Amino acid sequence: MKKIVVIAMALFALQINAQERGEKKADRPDFTPEEIAGLQTKQMTLDLDLTEAQQDYAHFLPALSGFYATYVGKQRFPDPVKGPYIEDTRIPANWNNGVESLNYLNKQEGAFTYKWTLYSAGHADLDTNKIVPKEDMVRNRDRENTWLLADSGGFQIGKGVWEGDWKDPNCPKAQKKRDGVLKWMDAYMDYGMVLDIPAWVARSPEGAKATGISTYEEAVKATRINNDYWMKHRTGACKLLNVLQGENHADAEDWYQQMKDYCDPNIYPDKHFNGWSMGGQNMCDVHLVLKRIVALRYDGLLEQGIHDVMHFLGTSKLEWATLLTDIQRAVRKYHNPNFMITFDCASPFLATANGQVYIQNETPDRGKWTYRMVPSIDDKKYATDTRTFRDAVLQDGIFKNFEDSPLTDGMLVNDVCHYKPGDLNKIGKEGKTSWDSFSYAIQMGHNVWSHINAVQEANRQYDAGITPKMLVDERFDRVYFKDIVEAIFAANSREEANAIIEEFSKFWMSIPGTRGAIGKKTVNSSTYFNALFDVEESVQEEELEAGEYTEEQENKLGDLEDEQLQ
Repeated sequence: MKKIVVIAMALFALQINAQERGEKKADRPDFTPEEIAGLQTKQMTLDLDLTEAQQDYAHFLPALSGFYATYVGKQRFPDPVKGPYIEDTRIPANWNNGVESLNYLNKQEGAFTYKWTLYSAGHADLDTNKIVPKEDMVRNRDRENTWLLADSGGFQIGKGVWEGDWKDPNCPKAQKKRDGVLKWMDAYMDYGMVLDIPAWVARSPEGAKATGISTYEEAVKATRINNDYWMKHRTGACKLLNVLQGENHADAEDWYQQMKDYCDPNIYPDKHFNGWSMGGQNMCDVHLVLKRIVALRYDGLLEQGIHDVMHFLGTSKLEWATLLTDIQRAVRKYHNPNFMITFDCASPFLATANGQVYIQNETPDRGKWTYRMVPSIDDKKYATDTRTFRDAVLQDGIFKNFEDSPLTDGMLVNDVCHYKPGDLNKIGKEGKTSWDSFSYAIQMGHNVWSHINAVQEANRQYDAGITPKMLVDERFDRVYFKDIVEAIFAANSREEANAIIEEFSKFWMSIPGTRGAIGKKTVNSSTYFNALFDVEESVQEEELEAGEYTEEQENKLGDLEDEQLQ
């Protein structure tokens, strides 16, 4: 009876909030799409310090590409014979600080600044005893004004790139990676994820062959071996996030029960891990996300100063940026004021590798939110064109719209379309493209700024009362996601919080996960295993606009990096 009363009170509060929101919306002036776009443009052209613009939103972390970091890092180490990595004449004239303008971690010299990013050990040279110019953007950063999270390389294990018998704590290959990743994180990172073995490795042909892991249970065992090693040998220089895996609700719960003690200061007072990383089903199913955070709260594993960070792996949808902000705010209000949610994606870099550039973001009320990408300009006829990039793409009808970034504002179109007919590329041949490798770096920088700005603008619009369709339940009385989250964390007990969660289970199933699933498919991420590993089916344009890529398209970035780093 008590549970019913609690739910009824919560629902009443939600209805009141919905009515208030409706009244507020009626008072807002209506703007045309053109007016909204104009306001957005004015906002973004002035926002060079994206750190200052962050406010209390969930923190987006660009998943920094090794290709991109190479340009910044190698420019800092000019060859005594060949000279600078990029010649001065190749650098856009509007860049005040040369190649360092690309470095958004450089508060003094970056064309724009943003202090948060993710870098993967899978891209890194793990030898901390040697100078690695290509990684200097990461290694020699301003530690006081930047914050870096390390991905440990679990994906590389799952894909079979890092071979070894990970079930054996004494396997030399596995042990070398364990030791190397931990030392690298301690040397250069603020936070890092422990080296988990993804639950899907058993169904990855490459991963299963390279690791010998053929079951979910073996993945759990191997992860515990890594966790034990890291707990024993950590120095505390890098704070560690406990990774939660599992491809359905049952396995996710089992994984949590087996791994949660690693974060418990009562069990490991000096060595406990410092927060959480949500992988597998935990990062793409809002129902499970809410259940897990409630469990963490009442298990004493979401405590201020102890477990302040929670990361969501590979989250690209704009709607999820505001959803995670709602959760962060609610947890801060009712439990841990230091709580910080972070999420990453590589879309700015992947888009460029696939020839795409961000042109604008769209946040229609009660609609689908997206950052719009289109194929970029690539034609040798523009190599002698001295118009600005923006003027060329708009005047020639290549783009319908284009939102400049601090990197492209004033940049010429021939800064991107570099090769003219007859020009030879670096291997001495005339290629079909007008781009050289630096053309990719230029557009990656633009895309990074555009993605960060899109995430922040989405949060600003959300706070102004503009709501994406997926975060409003219109079937009966209008119910907003943020109000339900408020009620969940305002509850006085675990039982009350979980009762509210279950009351809205149909709403959760209607919210597309970070991989695009809806309905019953949201409770089993293994349904989308083939989306990760099947390269035969193409991705629809709508999915590309939202930052979803096939493995084949993701490999294009890897190929680009391999070519550049040789």
